[in-house]
Amino acid sequence: MIERDGYRLELARDRRRAVLAAPDGRHWLSIGLLSSFDRDGTADETVSFESSEDGASIVLTRVSTAWERAGTTVTCAPDRIEIRSFVEGAGRLTDVHLLGGRGVFGPMTGLFRTGTSCTTLFSPNPGDPAKLVRPAAEEAVLGANGDGELGRGNWFFSPPPLALAFRRGDETEWLGLELTAPVEELTFVQAVHRPGDRAFHLTLEYDGHTQVEGRFEAPVVVLRPGLADPLDAVTAEHAPRAIPDWWRGGIFCGWGAQCHLSSRGGGPAPSLATQSNYDAFLGALAHHGVVPPTVVIDDKWQKTYGRNEPDEAKWPDLRGFIAERHAQGQRVLLWWKAWDPEGLDPALCIRRPDGVPVALDPSNPETQDLLRTVMRELISPDGLDADGLKVDFTARTPSGRALAHHGPAWGIALLHLQLKVVYDAVKQAKDDALVITQTPHPGFGDATDMVRLNDMLRLDDPGPIPTAAVVPQMRYRAGVVRAALPDALVDTDDWTTPDKATWREYLDAKRDLGVPSLYYATHLDLTGESLDEDDYAAIRRAFGVTR
Repeated sequence: MIERDGYRLELARDRRRAVLAAPDGRHWLSIGLLSSFDRDGTADETVSFESSEDGASIVLTRVSTAWERAGTTVTCAPDRIEIRSFVEGAGRLTDVHLLGGRGVFGPMTGLFRTGTSCTTLFSPNPGDPAKLVRPAAEEAVLGANGDGELGRGNWFFSPPPLALAFRRGDETEWLGLELTAPVEELTFVQAVHRPGDRAFHLTLEYDGHTQVEGRFEAPVVVLRPGLADPLDAVTAEHAPRAIPDWWRGGIFCGWGAQCHLSSRGGGPAPSLATQSNYDAFLGALAHHGVVPPTVVIDDKWQKTYGRNEPDEAKWPDLRGFIAERHAQGQRVLLWWKAWDPEGLDPALCIRRPDGVPVALDPSNPETQDLLRTVMRELISPDGLDADGLKVDFTARTPSGRALAHHGPAWGIALLHLQLKVVYDAVKQAKDDALVITQTPHPGFGDATDMVRLNDMLRLDDPGPIPTAAVVPQMRYRAGVVRAALPDALVDTDDWTTPDKATWREYLDAKRDLGVPSLYYATHLDLTGESLDEDDYAAIRRAFGVTR
């Protein structure tokens, strides 16, 4: 038995599990030491294994059907357990299974998972807005692929921190779990907590786009017992950054106002991102003493998402609009859609087998050059002279074994590559420009300045509009951002709210959570409720404006 102040770990009699318990012997996990690194055309199954322990670590080596060598090492530090799994050989990874794997060593065969006595699961990836925690028997997805379609959620943060936390019964202490690796090594689209009967394991989906030649190590699984807060499972180290004063001012984003016009029969909301409408939105706010320090022009001011040239039918003088806002002491951000290939040469894109583009390909140097050119045109004083970007749709990260791209980056690493190219180009064009994303993973700290909390509700879920309490949900999301990126600011978002009473409650809480954000000018979109003078006074308070 290996004993530390906060836990004890013992190699089980079967020698393929390690039993993790509290110092007083209360069981937490029976950790599965087997793993499976499936590769193209071959499932990884363990034929036989050997294990040993030396008082500080446990080492398991296994004979694999897919690899020349394979194994797992468990290292016991004073406050954590670090689990490292590796393979050696050649092949393209499809799915990697950690904390459990398949075995054919007999007499028992099949999938051997980690057993658990925990009953509650915390995920830093927001899902159902009515839930802050979930039963440990539920699935949890941590990654960069999803949308609002029923059954595909997991898109509010993309990617979130790759961490989970577990709790037994009504106990107050948590057991943290984190996957750690440099962001460029996160070449899987998502990590999935796959529950079983009082058991679970993790699956990392590589999609066949990661080539192994020699030794390959999966991200380290770090277990931290005895945490007072589930967010303590997230570790982040970032040097403080310089934050221009204007970043902290209130933000007006026109999306909610566009949606209100759409609800009145004005057409699809993206068609309503026009210069005349934004002049009207800002004029209505100014009439009530609200002059937002920062204005976001939302979807779709551009002619094509891929090239981001202004749609002159909607914006006859976008540069002039921005100059006018600058003259009034305001800043302007442009909404930018990640991944969308609209208007791009298919050679610059990730493609289906029939050659049809599904996403721009940031691993292609020519695509990177295009992104740099576009950012210079949008942000440089010689271009539109905008003051930064609001980045959206990062959850459209491509997933699929049949997709073709330049490579080798894939998954979370490919999303980071895209955002890093964009971020650096924006800063090159204007060093105090602001970039807002929805990516509160610690490895994305070099590609974002502010993290947006994203939508309050999932409107695509069937049935009545959800009535979940908004403020607790957004406090939870803000807590995730602060834990993962303590030096980044928080964009509190404002869309969409179930009713005005809820909107007002959240408006009053925004200054405590981050930078106040406003999406409405005259009316809410779902209910059609109009803003009155008391509402505008509350907006002025949130923005720190006296009339």
